[in-house]
Amino acid sequence: MARDLAIDLGTANTLVYARGEGIILNEPTVIAINDRTKEVLAIGSDAWQMIGRTPANIVLSRPLRGGAITDFETTERMIRLLFQRAGISRLSRSRVLICVPSAITHVEQRAVLEAARRAGASQTFLIEQPMAAAIGASLPIHQPLGNMIVDVGGGTSEVAVLSLGGVVALEAVRTGSFDIDAAIQAYVRREYGMAIGERTAEEIKIAIGSAYPTADEYKAEVRGRDLMSGLAKVIVLTPEEIRDAIEEVIEKVLDPVIRALAQTPPELAQDLLSEGAHLVGGGSLLKGFSERLGKETGVPIHLDEAPLETVVLGAGRCLESFDRLKDMLMGRPRV
Repeated sequence: MARDLAIDLGTANTLVYARGEGIILNEPTVIAINDRTKEVLAIGSDAWQMIGRTPANIVLSRPLRGGAITDFETTERMIRLLFQRAGISRLSRSRVLICVPSAITHVEQRAVLEAARRAGASQTFLIEQPMAAAIGASLPIHQPLGNMIVDVGGGTSEVAVLSLGGVVALEAVRTGSFDIDAAIQAYVRREYGMAIGERTAEEIKIAIGSAYPTADEYKAEVRGRDLMSGLAKVIVLTPEEIRDAIEEVIEKVLDPVIRALAQTPPELAQDLLSEGAHLVGGGSLLKGFSERLGKETGVPIHLDEAPLETVVLGAGRCLESFDRLKDMLMGRPRV
């Protein structure tokens, strides 16, 4: 029996929605491979636990960077393993809907479609993440009303203004929460001469990172390796330091929002001033980000109840009402 799936194949996390069941999988987009035998050792949470702790023969890979496939073979293997976990085989004739960034090129679209086909999907369709997010957030996108969605992911940040079932303004930048982590790592290395891993940088971001001053701020003790001596080292970081460290990245993420607003027709812009913009994606959970976005744009900001799941839930609704919502899907890339 066919089991239709919607997949949010994100740079940071991969979520899978099964038609009639809801979300069945939510895992980090990481895969661990034995470099000698080419055997897949772990994917998802199990592989994420290994980051920074593996011997030389075990390679940890994030097959997507900036929302695009950077390692085709590894992505195909990961999709095949996701299908296996979801109970899909080549004989099941399953339909698969994959969420992709709006900035994706035709070449990258074909890479996603080919990876899904070779992994076992009988039919594969693509939907832009901002469109899926708008559907998942239950926005009235088919009405003559301005709706803005801001999706801040791990590798991309996308902004769309929608009305009457179509996109009026669309802006995207290949910058996201991974770039915030990288900025924290670079700051600690530059200012303190200490190396920290990407997991530690992410923990710092969650603990004391912010895009705007917030109440109840506190310092954080961070452990790492001294670059000069090679010995263990402990430093104390403040929220103000982290804000300064990530300011350039935050500005890059805010830039497409400003550009999209500049493209929005006056009548729809009036709607946005009253209805506000809807914020989704893991990067939207950064403390003070919604306040900063509202201050910069003058538009009320609404953080979705489940920002990490909004995109895949929207794609899932497209699966459940495929014939009614199929016009929301992307056209096939030309060869």
